[in-house]
Amino acid sequence: MNSVLLSLFEYKAWANTELHLALSQFDAQLYPRQFSAMLLILDHANVVDRIFQGHLMGATSAKPIPRFKVTNSEVLPTLAELRALVISTDDWYLQLVASISAERLNQRVYFTFVDGDHACMSCQEILLHLITHAGYHRGSIGQILEDLGLDSPPDSLTKFLHRTQPERRLHPVAEANAI
Repeated sequence: MNSVLLSLFEYKAWANTELHLALSQFDAQLYPRQFSAMLLILDHANVVDRIFQGHLMGATSAKPIPRFKVTNSEVLPTLAELRALVISTDDWYLQLVASISAERLNQRVYFTFVDGDHACMSCQEILLHLITHAGYHRGSIGQILEDLGLDSPPDSLTKFLHRTQPERRLHPVAEANAI
């Protein structure tokens, strides 16, 4: 198990939950164009997660692997449908990183992007790509909310760590620097 990857995917799942909670309270009637844009961004991030899930599962899976021709769903899911997809996808990645071996992390995965270009990445590179890709798009949604004068949901690794492990805030700075 790679504890840093596990922590990053726990953070990603937490940030996704926070974002979906904020969007469930968003006034889509007042801002329909912005709500649609945020759903498209969320959908894109999840479709990319699911595309790479398929690459990581490869031919060894007994479960059908979803195939995508583009990096968005053919029909845009509702927020509730998207939330269910995100939870399922996040859970799959959490299970993967909780048990992945160092050998598997370094293993190369050969695949084809939806545009037809061929590629090769290690499993670890794929996983790190998904963390940064999701963060970038959550940030885009946060910016849309802030442009409307609304608060964006919490979305930083430090906030996640301190909310889920509050004891990290209890150590005096001088004591920590002495180590």
